[in-house]
Amino acid sequence: MATRRLGVGETLGALNAALGPGSTVWIKETRARHLRSRDFLAPHRALQARFDDGQVPEHLLHVLACLQGPGVAPVLRCAPTPAGLSLQLQRPAVFERVLSAVAAYATPASPALPGQRVLLHCPALRSSACALRLSQLRTVLVADHLARALRAHGVCVRLVPAVQDPHMLTFLQQLRVDWPAAPERASSHTLRSHALEELTSAHDGRTLSPGILGRLCLKELVEEQGRTAGYDPNLNNCLVTEDLLSVLAELQEALWHWPEDSHPGLAGAPDTGTDSCLVVHVVSCEEEFQQQKLDLLWRKLVDKAPLRQKHLICGPVKVTGAPGPLMTAPEYYKFRHAQVCKASALKHGGDLAQDPGWTEIFGVLSVATIKFEMLSTAPQSQGEWLLLFNNILPFPDLLSQTAMLDCTAPGLHITAHTEMMCKFLVQLSMDFSSYYNRVHILGVSTQHNRLGRAERYRVKTKEAEDETSRPLLFQEPRPHRFGQMFVRLQLLRAVREVLHTGLAMLGIPPLSHI
Repeated sequence: MATRRLGVGETLGALNAALGPGSTVWIKETRARHLRSRDFLAPHRALQARFDDGQVPEHLLHVLACLQGPGVAPVLRCAPTPAGLSLQLQRPAVFERVLSAVAAYATPASPALPGQRVLLHCPALRSSACALRLSQLRTVLVADHLARALRAHGVCVRLVPAVQDPHMLTFLQQLRVDWPAAPERASSHTLRSHALEELTSAHDGRTLSPGILGRLCLKELVEEQGRTAGYDPNLNNCLVTEDLLSVLAELQEALWHWPEDSHPGLAGAPDTGTDSCLVVHVVSCEEEFQQQKLDLLWRKLVDKAPLRQKHLICGPVKVTGAPGPLMTAPEYYKFRHAQVCKASALKHGGDLAQDPGWTEIFGVLSVATIKFEMLSTAPQSQGEWLLLFNNILPFPDLLSQTAMLDCTAPGLHITAHTEMMCKFLVQLSMDFSSYYNRVHILGVSTQHNRLGRAERYRVKTKEAEDETSRPLLFQEPRPHRFGQMFVRLQLLRAVREVLHTGLAMLGIPPLSHI
């Protein structure tokens, strides 16, 4: 790309820097009524904290009006208003810059971090598919989405455990979750020998149940980590079983041996630098206590256990309209699939579930419904500038934020912004729907007016894909409207690029019609 792409973060940074050192002042507007007159605002109260009388010096207003820099959007005007200092961008110039390099806005804003590695551990995938609870399903979807976001950001990701249950693999394929299948099980012989040495004083002469090797006191290790780490203070004794050691062996094997394409120069070779890897355990709130035991047991039994272990805790799940609270994940999928089929039958008529051409569509719609329900809450909010300024221009920053894991924060727990993509796509859909219903992108004939909404959408989408094609359904546009028409077609291309990239982060393929 000849010129650097424009960025909201870069523009905000330059605006704040132009006012001199101090706290952040500028905010990006998002509401349609505000965007009629401004794109950024420095609120009056924030200016009062920066300047004695709340008035920005004249020479700084001139600096802001002439603001330039890498990634900084060109400014049209900057003027004081009752709400504060109002700034509007040169919108035609921004449109030209963005729409001439659409693909650049479907990639993360921050550069990839070479060599950064994350081991994502989702214990729920060790259960059978038929017993998978909804709270566990949520952890699976969160882990899958987080893996996609991290990989799009250039991070090397390893997924554990490898799935052994064939029914679980089938169910994951149905959900369009990309997860590795089980290879040969890692040997736990070394771990077992080490564990027996630690457990000799914990037998207390009592008979242990089959499969239990002994007890191990974790109290001392909890105290070593400190109260701020976030471990449950009730953690004391841990019953060490063969299954626990197998889990640890698999984690350790995954940590030491990465796939050949994940780390140039170290492919297939043991890596003793485990400190360079972040381990994230994605668990439901019901599994948190047991996962803390496993975390501490790993530290206790393995000399080179990873020091950076974080727990991403997923809260409970409430399904709207579910027939019962104890529904399993496969039952939940069937429930949502039936709803999709019923809604389509009411819309289009007939039993489309028996039509092979609709099978794939119903499957994708069911998965999309589940993922959006599990990973987001529906926002409420509402224009061409609205689409570009609120959805296309900030998208690279959003991609970077979804892959952001703050491993430097104190304590055991870690947060992930997996809900941001769903909220963004819902908002984009609402903004685009509003725009599409109000704006006539092309001139239309009476015959086109008689088409159903789905068919009109299909024709317009095809037109956006190939702006040089002219279906007979459309009248010849007026010559003086050609420029506007092609700009709008470019905008549709940009929306499509962003939408498809966002759906890919959720493992959902785009559909040509529904």
